Parts: sequence; C-alpha cells; structure tokens
Amino acid sequence: MRVRPARAVALCVVVAVAAACAPEEEPMEPIDDHPGDVEPLPAPEETGPRSLEEVLAERRSVRTYADRALSEAEIGQLLWAAQGLSDPSGKRTAPSAGATYPLEVHLATAGGLAHYDPEAHSLERLGTGDLRGALADAALGQESVAEAPVVIVLSGIVERTEGRYGERAERYVVLEAGHAAQNVLLQAVALDLASVPIGAFDDDEVRAVLGLDERHTPLYLLPVGAPGS
Repeated sequence: MRVRPARAVALCVVVAVAAACAPEEEPMEPIDDHPGDVEPLPAPEETGPRSLEEVLAERRSVRTYADRALSEAEIGQLLWAAQGLSDPSGKRTAPSAGATYPLEVHLATAGGLAHYDPEAHSLERLGTGDLRGALADAALGQESVAEAPVVIVLSGIVERTEGRYGERAERYVVLEAGHAAQNVLLQAVALDLASVPIGAFDDDEVRAVLGLDERHTPLYLLPVGAPGS
C-alpha cells in the first residue's frame, strides 16, 4: 500500500448545495489530487426493508458505539448516501447547485485513511495511520469521534461553485453539506447503525490532521457505528 503521511486524509465529503432556484447542469470535472491504491466497494442497494417515515422517526444523535468494525457493504452504502451516483448521467444522491459538486468525502477508520470516488464507487487508500484520536482532539475532545469505527469527514471546495455563482457559492456549499450529512444520518438508521453530526472543531487542525490544503473547508465530522449501550 502506498502511504502518504503528509496527505493523511480522513473521509471528507464535499457536496455542492442546490438552491431551489439554481438549475442543475452537467457535472464539473472533479479535482483529482488523491493518487493512491484503489479499492472497489460493493454495489449500493437502492431498496430496503424500512420506510423513509420509519427512518425519519427513529433518527437520533448517538455518541456511544458498539465495539465492532463496519463491513465494506455498510461503509459503501453510507458513502453512496453521502455523494454516490444515483443516475447514469452523473447526478448524485444529494442535490448540488449547478451540479458543481464541491464536496469531498474522506473516511477515517482504525485501518487507515481513504478518499471516496463517487464516479467509481471506490475508496482510494491514503495511509494506514489511525487519525480518529487526532480528529477527536481537533473536535474539542469529543470522544465519539475517537471511538466510532468510522468517521466520515465532509469538506467543501468553494471555488468549484464560485465560478458559477460568485459570492453565493459559500452559502450553497454549506447547504449542500447539510443535505449530504442528513443522507448519511438517515442511511445509518436504515442500516441499524447510529451517528451524530459534529460541527464543533478547529478548521485548521482538521485540515492539518487530514493533510488537506487551503481549498478545502472542513464542514462536518460524522462518526458512525452500531449503537452502544
């Protein structure tokens, strides 16, 4: 496995926000700055045994998790919910202003760091170091970040949307991160998992831990796991 410590990246999901008045256009070419070993993920399921209404009713913020790793299928389903393709044309599971797709998704687990590629539905392995503890420190010591088997990090690259929407771009990117985060939270419940959206962290510290450059604005940390007692 190729390891790049300077660019250790937890799973960051960056999703562009779709304003109600913004028409969707053809997706922009993503910035490919994460070369590394690629691991295909199991194909996502598009049907399930639980209704949307049940999942909405059961969603709660959960900060304590059971001591078990998530399967590749569970991880793939969560990442697909955040930013996966839902149409052959390239449209994704979360709406994006002008289909500019500014969000990036990174994953931190005990086994290492990875970047999610929505087009290939695959993980690009970036290193074997466990950054969950460092992410928890950046998040003001929140133990759920250190203890969850998976931490999904959503970040946004505003410049992808800025060229089309100018000063409104920052708002759209933040809104889209909310869309993607809610998708993850609901998907977790549908998988009998649990999560909590975390926005209290030091942006610069998260960037440093993940090896992200200044283009990336960290927006959410989403620890996910089987609910603990």
